[in-house]
Amino acid sequence: MEQAKKQESRGGDEDKWVHDSSLDHKGRIPLRASTGAWKASLFIIAIEFSERLSYFGLATSLIIYLTKVIHEDLKTAAKRVNYWSGVTTLMPLLGGFVADAYLGRFSTVLISSVIYLLGLLVLTMSRVVPGLKPCDVGICERPRRIHEVFFFLAIYLISIGTGGHKPSLESFGADQFDDDHPEERKKKMSFFNWWNFGLCCGLLLGVTIIVYIQEHISWAAADVILTAVMAFTILIFCSGRPFYRFRKPTGSPLTPLLQVLVAAIAKRSLPYPSEPDQLYEVPKSDQTQRRLLFHTKKLKFLDKAAIIEDGQDSAEKQNPWRLATVTKVEEMKLVVNMIPIWLTTLPFGICVAQASTFFIKQGTTLDRKITRDFMIPPASIYALAAIGMIISVTIYDKLLEPILRRVTGHERGIKVLQRIGIGMIFSVLTMVVAALVERKRLNVVERNPLEGSVSMSVFWLAPQFLIIGIGDGFALVGLQEYFYDQVPDSMRSLGIALYLSVIGAANFLSSLLITLVDHLTEKGGKSWFGKDLNTSRLDYFYWLLAGITAGNICIFAFVASRYSYKNVRKTTVAVADCYEGDHIEAMA
Repeated sequence: MEQAKKQESRGGDEDKWVHDSSLDHKGRIPLRASTGAWKASLFIIAIEFSERLSYFGLATSLIIYLTKVIHEDLKTAAKRVNYWSGVTTLMPLLGGFVADAYLGRFSTVLISSVIYLLGLLVLTMSRVVPGLKPCDVGICERPRRIHEVFFFLAIYLISIGTGGHKPSLESFGADQFDDDHPEERKKKMSFFNWWNFGLCCGLLLGVTIIVYIQEHISWAAADVILTAVMAFTILIFCSGRPFYRFRKPTGSPLTPLLQVLVAAIAKRSLPYPSEPDQLYEVPKSDQTQRRLLFHTKKLKFLDKAAIIEDGQDSAEKQNPWRLATVTKVEEMKLVVNMIPIWLTTLPFGICVAQASTFFIKQGTTLDRKITRDFMIPPASIYALAAIGMIISVTIYDKLLEPILRRVTGHERGIKVLQRIGIGMIFSVLTMVVAALVERKRLNVVERNPLEGSVSMSVFWLAPQFLIIGIGDGFALVGLQEYFYDQVPDSMRSLGIALYLSVIGAANFLSSLLITLVDHLTEKGGKSWFGKDLNTSRLDYFYWLLAGITAGNICIFAFVASRYSYKNVRKTTVAVADCYEGDHIEAMA
C-alpha cells in the first residue's frame, strides 16, 4: 500500500521532474521548471553564433587570402581550402566520440572552445607581431615562411577546436529538451530550425562586417574582434551552467555495436526463434532510465546476437560478447542502415563545397561597386546564402510545417529524409544556374578581353547563392535532425559528427574530383581549371556536378523509401528518489 502511494506521488510529479537520465549541475534529477528547454538553449545558441561568426569570417575569405596574400594559384588555393574544410568537418568524428564516451558534452564544449580561442590568438599574432607578419613594408611576392607556418598552425588549431565544439554543442543543446514530454518534444523539433537561424545570423555578420573589416581596414583588426567575441561568449556559456541538463558519458558507444557483431557471428549457425519475444531483452528490473527499441525484421542476421543459447540458466549474467539485448541489436541496425544514407548525401556536400571556393572567386572578377566609394568584398556575397537559409528555415518552421502537420498527420509535417531530398533538388538547381551564369561571364570576357567581366554586376551570382541557401534550409537542417535522432541515444554527439562528416568528406571528394577532371581534360587538350577563372571552364564543371547530383537523387529516393526509422518503446520509467535528497554523481 505504501509503495502504491509512493508510485502515485511520483506519477503526480511527472511534469515537475525530468526523468530522461539527465542531471542538473549538482548531480540531481532536474526540475523541469528551472532547467533545460529554451532557458538553457539560448546560452548555447549564443556561443554557436560566435563560433559561426569566426568560422565563416575566416572560411569564406580563405581563398582570397591564399591567392592575394600567399600568392597561390587558383587550383592550389581551392584544394587547400577544401583540405582545411574537410579536416574541420571530419574532426568532429573524434570530438563527438570523446564527448559521448569520456568527457561529457559540456566539458568537451568548454575545452574545445578554449582550443578554438587559442587558434584565434595565434592567428591574430601572425598578422600583428612584426616578425610574424607576411611582409615588412608594402606588397611582397611571397610572404615570410614563418608567417605561413603560424597561419596554418592557427587555422588547424581552429579545426581541432571545431572538432569538439560542433558535435558536442549542438547535441548538448538538443539534450535540453525531454523526448518523452509532449511539449518539450515539440519545442525540440523547432530547436534545430532556430539553431540554424542563430547559425545563419553569425554567418551573415561574418561574411559582411568581418569580411568588410578584412578588406577595408585590416585582417588583424578582424582577428582581434573575433578573438574578443569568442572569449566573451565562452563566459556567457559558462554562466548558463545552473540551467543546463547534463548527461553522464557511458563509455565507448562503439563497444556495444562491436559486441552485437561478434555475438551474431559466434552464433551464426543457430536457428532463428519462432517468435521475436524469445529474443533476450533488458530485464524489467534494469529498465530504469533507458529507452528500449522495438524489434524490426530487417538485417535478421544480427538478431542472432540476442538468441539465448540452450543451457543458459541466467541470461542476465552472460558475457555481453556472447549475448546482446534486442535494443542493442536494433541500435546496431540503426547504424548499418545509416551507411547508404550517408553515402548518398555526399554529392550534395560536393555542391555545397563550391559556394566557399569557386563561387566566391567568381565574385572577384565581377563589378562589386554599390556606390562610387563603396565596393562589396568578394566573400560578402556569401551572405545571400545565409539570407536564403534564414528565409527557408523561418518559412518552414512557422508556415510550412504546421500546414503539412495538419495535412499528413506526421509530427514533423514530412519525414526528415523527404526534407533532405527536397534540399538535394535545390542543389541541382544551384549547379544549373551557376553553370549558366559562368557561361554568361565567359561570353563577356570573350567580347572584351581587356576589361574582362568587370562590366558584369556581382549580383548575377545572387540566384545561385540564394538557391543553395534555401536548399541548405531543407537538407542541412534535415541532416542534423536525422543524424541526431536516428543514432543510438548513447552516441548523439557522434551523430552530429556524422552529419558534419558529410560536408567534410565531400570537401575531400571535391578536391579529388578537381584533380581527376583536371588530369582528364588536360589530356584531352585543355584543362577545365586554368591559372585563373578566365582561362578555366567552370561552367562545364558545374554541369558535371548537376548531372552527378541528379543521378544520385534517384538512388537516394530509393534508399530513403526503404529506410526504417527508430521505433522507441513507450515504457514506464522507474526513477530513484533523487529529488527527495539523494544525489547522483554528475559528470558535467
